This record gives sequence, structure tokens and C-alpha cells, in this order.
Amino acid sequence: MTNNKYSILLPTYNEVDNLPIIIWLLVKHMNESGYDYEIIIIDDGSPDGTLEAATQLQTLYGDDKIVIKSRGKKLGLGTAYIHGMKFATGNFIIIMDADLSHHPKFIKHFIEKQKTEDFDIVTGSRYIGSGGVYGWDMRRKFISRGANFLTQILLQPGSSDLTGSFRLYKKHILEKLIDKCVSKGYVFQMEIIIRARKLNCTIAEVPITFVDRVYGESKLGGSEIVQFVKSLLYLFATT
Repeated sequence: MTNNKYSILLPTYNEVDNLPIIIWLLVKHMNESGYDYEIIIIDDGSPDGTLEAATQLQTLYGDDKIVIKSRGKKLGLGTAYIHGMKFATGNFIIIMDADLSHHPKFIKHFIEKQKTEDFDIVTGSRYIGSGGVYGWDMRRKFISRGANFLTQILLQPGSSDLTGSFRLYKKHILEKLIDKCVSKGYVFQMEIIIRARKLNCTIAEVPITFVDRVYGESKLGGSEIVQFVKSLLYLFATT
């Protein structure tokens, strides 16, 4: 086993029902894999008791495995990653959703893929190989497919799943990319891959299955879709 350490960033907002399950799954799969890891929970002032649940989980699993770095209010996904990275002690960063849509069992595939050619980024894709989406209605599927289709045409990113948020990065690469990104919300995931291509970062893809959340409400609304279109046009004009 190498000396690599994997810092898993887990932004949360109103995930009190999901957090204990996703943490249990992460601890189980990471312990079985044998890789050194930490889980950094970045809670954005959830009113539902998510932070309290995180504190209990930290007591249960230990503060060497569960690190809590909360913020007072909801400030956006991109800034949550920036905040969490300040405290990451790993040389690799894994980002994923806390709502059980991303299964931790795929993380070992990310790590194995990264090692094959020392990739800078490994991203999960719902649109290659055995990947897929479960539990979405036609509206959500249309939005996701449409967003990816538009991005492929306008930006030619060379990646099949631009709006996904299950990825592994070399820490120093992610720090460099975040410095160049202007988006902070839903579109942040797309921009970071576009910036990575411009910097000639090496990117690999691993098929994943995405499962719609069971508990809580989706954070994707009309304002995020409008912001996505605006940001897509901005990137088309500036990159």
C-alpha cells in the first residue's frame, strides 16, 4: 500500500437522514479497501440537525476519520469545496454528494483507475459502460442529458458527464483549478473540467450508477438551471 491519503469532502445541507448512512458506507468501504482516508463534513448551517448528527458520528468513528468544518449559512457548492480543502491532509481529494446518490463502493475503482496512468482527475460518468441513472423522472433526465449535450457541442470538453459531482482529484491540481473557476453553484462541476482541459490535465472516466435521493429534497431548481445556461455561454465566450 502506498502512502497516499484520500480526503473525502462531503458538503451537506439538510441531510440529517442521509448522513449517518453515507458515513457508515464510506467507513465500511474505505476500511475494507485499506486506503488511508478522512471524511470532511462541510455543513452550511442546516436547520434540520445535520451538524448535530455529524458531531455524534465524529464521536462514534473518531475525529481522525470524521472532520467537521461547518459554515454559518448556505454559500454554494464551489465555496464548500474550497473551505473543506483548507483542512484536508490528504494528497488526493474525493468529492461526492451526501444524499446517497453516489455509492462509496465506486471509490476504489476511482483510485485503481488513477493509479493506472497517474491521472490528475478521475470522474464518475453516468453515460459510459455500465453507468446509469435510477429514480429520476423524465424532467430530471432531460435536464441532465440536455446540459451535457449543450456542453459537448459548445465546449467540446472530451468528457461524457460534465454535470456529475463524484470525482477524484490530485489535491494540488484541484487547488489550481479552483483558483481559475468563477462559478460557485451547480455549474461549478462543469467549469472545473473545462478549465482542466485547458491546462492539459489528464482525465479518466469510471462508469457509476447514480441513484436519486430517498430522503430530503433536491437542491436543483429553476434558478440553478438559469445559472447553468448563463455560465455555459460565459465559458463558450471566454475559453
